[in-house]
Amino acid sequence: MSQLPIAQTIRPAEDWTGTAEVCALDYAARFLRRKRLETASGKPFLVDLAHTTSLNHGDALELSDGSLVEVAAAEETLYKVTGPDLVRLAWHVGNRHTPCQINADHLLIQEDPVIGHMLEHLGAVVTSVSAPFTPEGGAYGHGRTHSHEHVATAHDH
Repeated sequence: MSQLPIAQTIRPAEDWTGTAEVCALDYAARFLRRKRLETASGKPFLVDLAHTTSLNHGDALELSDGSLVEVAAAEETLYKVTGPDLVRLAWHVGNRHTPCQINADHLLIQEDPVIGHMLEHLGAVVTSVSAPFTPEGGAYGHGRTHSHEHVATAHDH
């Protein structure tokens, strides 16, 4: 049995050039630490990163055999959100800690009937589409936004 090449190094999209095989992953699958993956041409490889990492569209994984595998955002089922007050709609999406891809004339979010229903009640048109999903990063422009608990504390008034 031959050993699979191992990816332990990530090259950010802006830091590499050249040719590479491609591995298309949806948003959830681009958040990983250890996993067996395959390129579009069927080449298997292992990812073994030091910590769980959010890979971005266009990043490359450097394999132990010296080759590169480009990470591509795969198409997935999303909601396309449009409406007359897109800024207000985006605020409501963000207030629910929902990953969101912001475009000039629409938002893209993961399919969630509860969020979709809320947006429709706010005047949005919500349409199911299939597209690559590359939402905005966290507060500092990279990584993922994660839900967090709001801790209530008692205050003396």
